[in-house]
Amino acid sequence: MRTEFRLSGSGGQGLLLAGIVLAEAAILEDKNAVQTQSYGPEARGGASKAEVIISEEDIDYPKATDPDFLLALTAESYKTFGALMGKGIIIVDSSVALNPEIKARTISAPILKAAAEDIGKRVVANIVALGVLAGISGIVAEKTLELAVKNRVPKGTEELNLSALHKGFELAAAVGARQAD
Repeated sequence: MRTEFRLSGSGGQGLLLAGIVLAEAAILEDKNAVQTQSYGPEARGGASKAEVIISEEDIDYPKATDPDFLLALTAESYKTFGALMGKGIIIVDSSVALNPEIKARTISAPILKAAAEDIGKRVVANIVALGVLAGISGIVAEKTLELAVKNRVPKGTEELNLSALHKGFELAAAVGARQAD
């Protein structure tokens, strides 16, 4: 079992941290995990991408070749990476207009809005997104992800980030219920 994740958006959205947290949660569950990242030359606003491979077996190649899950928080990342999805599920922020030419199953969730309005801090959108991704994929247990979040977020922000994570799991349950209809 090899599951590939690509988390994409713009620099400053915290998706590299989200990838690290996801990989750590998998390791805490005695799975193999590797995380890679790339980003544009801009400090903020440029393209960023984190990839996480999780497997029960050894991981012989650390890059996502055919992702099972794509998280796209910007229209540009959806357009760029969504077109490459041969299988799997795309999770996009609801502010992103869907492209009918992208054939992979796509789930839209109000990630950025939930961070800004429900949690009150747009800066935790990455952790809301992580909750949505984990809730839909089922790759790690919620309790394990909570521990990884506590281990990785800046000290003093643990409760804020845990609230964001729980909101992400709520969104995943809501969009999952809509998909079942």
